[in-house]
Amino acid sequence: MGWLFLSQVLPDPYEDFMYHHLQYYGYFKAQRGNLPNSATHQRLWKSNSRFLLNGSFGERDDLIPDPLQKEKLLWPTCLSSTVHRQLEAVNRDSLMWNSPLLRSRQLLYDDLGDINPRLREPRDLFALFSSSGPLLAPRWPIECEVIKENVRHIEWVPPQPEYFYQSTGNEKVPEIVGEEKGTVVYQLDSVPTEGSYFTCSRVGGKRGIIKDLAVTLQGPDDNTLLFESRFESGNLQKAVRIDTYEYELTLRTDLYTNKHTQWFYFRVQNTRKDVTYRFTIVNLLKPKSLYTTGMKPLMYSQLDADTHNIGWRRVGNEIKYYKNNTDDKQQPFYCLTWTIQFPHDQDTCFFAHFYPYTYTDLQCYLLSVANNPVQSQFCKLRALCRSLAGNTVYLLTITNPSQSPQEAAAKKAVVFSARVHPGESNGSWIMKGFLDFILSNSPDAQLLRDIFVFKVVPMLNPDGVIVGNYRCSLAGRDLNRHYKTILKESFPCIWYTKNMIKRLLEEREVLLYCDFHGHSRKNNIFVYGCNNNHRKYWLHERVFPLMLSKNAPDKFSFHSCNFKVQKCREGTGRVVMWRMGILNSYTMESTFGGSTLGSKRDTHFTIEDLKCLGYHVCDTLLDFCENEEIIFTQCLAELKELLQQEIHKKFNELGQDVDLEGSWSDISLSDIESSTSGSDSSLSDGLPIHLLNIADEPTWSKEEGRTPKTQELQTRKQRNEQYQRNNLMRELKLTEDASERAGFASTPQKQPTFFKNSENPSYTTMKNDKPRLNETRVSAREKDTSLDPSEMTTLILTKNKERLQSRKPGFTESCSPKTSTKTSQEPAPGMKPDWSRSRYPVAKRSRAAMPTYPSLHVYTYP
Repeated sequence: MGWLFLSQVLPDPYEDFMYHHLQYYGYFKAQRGNLPNSATHQRLWKSNSRFLLNGSFGERDDLIPDPLQKEKLLWPTCLSSTVHRQLEAVNRDSLMWNSPLLRSRQLLYDDLGDINPRLREPRDLFALFSSSGPLLAPRWPIECEVIKENVRHIEWVPPQPEYFYQSTGNEKVPEIVGEEKGTVVYQLDSVPTEGSYFTCSRVGGKRGIIKDLAVTLQGPDDNTLLFESRFESGNLQKAVRIDTYEYELTLRTDLYTNKHTQWFYFRVQNTRKDVTYRFTIVNLLKPKSLYTTGMKPLMYSQLDADTHNIGWRRVGNEIKYYKNNTDDKQQPFYCLTWTIQFPHDQDTCFFAHFYPYTYTDLQCYLLSVANNPVQSQFCKLRALCRSLAGNTVYLLTITNPSQSPQEAAAKKAVVFSARVHPGESNGSWIMKGFLDFILSNSPDAQLLRDIFVFKVVPMLNPDGVIVGNYRCSLAGRDLNRHYKTILKESFPCIWYTKNMIKRLLEEREVLLYCDFHGHSRKNNIFVYGCNNNHRKYWLHERVFPLMLSKNAPDKFSFHSCNFKVQKCREGTGRVVMWRMGILNSYTMESTFGGSTLGSKRDTHFTIEDLKCLGYHVCDTLLDFCENEEIIFTQCLAELKELLQQEIHKKFNELGQDVDLEGSWSDISLSDIESSTSGSDSSLSDGLPIHLLNIADEPTWSKEEGRTPKTQELQTRKQRNEQYQRNNLMRELKLTEDASERAGFASTPQKQPTFFKNSENPSYTTMKNDKPRLNETRVSAREKDTSLDPSEMTTLILTKNKERLQSRKPGFTESCSPKTSTKTSQEPAPGMKPDWSRSRYPVAKRSRAAMPTYPSLHVYTYP
């Protein structure tokens, strides 16, 4: 009877569910009999090398086809003799333990080997690395080949400043000959490009044997360089040997796209000393680059690192950035060429666009924080989400424990993030400097942890960092244009980050949001912010950058900062967070080059410079909160003076000499500032690649013999533009017919360039959406004159835009600045002096109208 009962015992419900779940998704293909006994599962998990790296800096074990079989082989050898005796006694005396149906990994046993059937604590939703040392290995798309070597570099600060390259004007411009006249010495075989899309990932990337892509040396006298880029963050598509010591290099585009060739990072071996080599990258896409103003590439010598503890350094002569003259009737390419002499024979060297900072580097750093008994008390590490490839996106919460719930609730929040663009490793080094300081035992750091709750996402796009992309994720899209997305599965990192901040705003005030980036066309460090047109908080968003420029005068340039909100930037992190109510919302841009300020003028930034800026961010944040009234009064007075100077400069450039003593405050800040010079990612906007491919499939008619449409519109933006053009043409035709019938007079009235005629000041409105349109309509009504047809066209176009925006809220039409007084569109002013939950005042409709000007319509309040 007892055996009948045992034969009907069901497996553990959790085990049964997980077995079917993993088997369904293809992650578990073994038999249940392969599962080891639960007594050793916890120990075996830490020993399994299938998904782990052995130690922070160790080599990865060879991949075993069946990791569960490896556990089964290791299981009998990893138990103590006491546990063996206990288990043997139980197996002899209890029929229950002999039954495989009752084995469960949910039971725990103490270290002495005594059987104590208590349940295991539930696992975290996402597995983080354990404090014992192993790291989660990066997951790659299955198309990517990955070598087994773990590439690591030391940090090093050059003892002398590294000055910009001074052009002589006689630099050679090599002719691009290609592989027709050269010899291909390195080329990636399988690289997913435009037309394909991400499907699944795997630790180690592509299955099978990883062959050596470099050429085979014919003997010790063969001086051909051996190239390699199939490691973490590496990027090099092809190398062609043109001459004995001259090579043409082709960079790999961002995966699943045909764009964004900027980041390079590759290895060369078999070097020769005291010989001048020339490298030429032939497929860069940006017409402007810091290489034209003296920026040098970076080189790392493995022998120098091992023997002299020397790390990355700026190198290169005869540096030239120029347009590729090869006419292939496609988008124009640009070339970067430089010469170099290697320091050693038979050395292993690396070249990079900027100091690399990989996903493994981040994990090693976070592991050290998790293992620190002091730092782990006030820095809590958790998984925010998983990326498309299954890599963990980490979230750090940093704050000192509070004495009471009231004290905890009173803390304001600060949010920092980095590496949404994977090729901008500058952001990671600034983030590392910030974390080094805020996690230290400095009195200022302790005070900041007492005042604030810091939410930190150190790497928003780990997939792109791992595969060596410059700008996009594995969805083939720029994540910094999708903060308004609702596609959680396609853009999980952005979706979860935004919702984390949204929940944070419900709990407490977020004083500051800053996303760390890199800039490829401007020197120094600066921020992009968002102008606030609310009278009470006018210019407040500029106070923090102004303070930072005073704390880091040789690195941070306030003059380079820009606070204009463009329509094409509506999907960026800073604008979306500003719309959500964070007044101080910034994108911090750090150059790939160096400084043109103060003591560091004409020198490259080092790793230490960027980390130092992370410290200055903390220092400025402390100044921002102490002595608020005094500092704010001084900074606002200085900002008003700077703004007056900018207005005078703007008027002088346009030939207007105007006294602004009494009326300068009514001029728009948006017209004073030029558009931001950030990268154009409009081609990387829109749906993720896999959904775009589905949407672009031709839809055949149900009727037989009916041909499909001749041309399918590619994106939602194109469909909306086509719809807009059709409506505009219809209404223009109706307008022309009406004008012919009514006999419109073609006598356009000349409007003043900057100032509106003072005859009708009462008709000016506060609405920025269409100030000139309202003026034209009112003045036409007063003077009983007809509208000019060109003005009527503007009227129809504006109405058409409003209609389209009301139907399709997410439609972005142009980059022209356009603000709104609607409370849902404008950021909730939230800095001073009232911080209550109801701190966002709604503008009263009965408020007196403020005069504006037709051409310069940005508000400034003295």
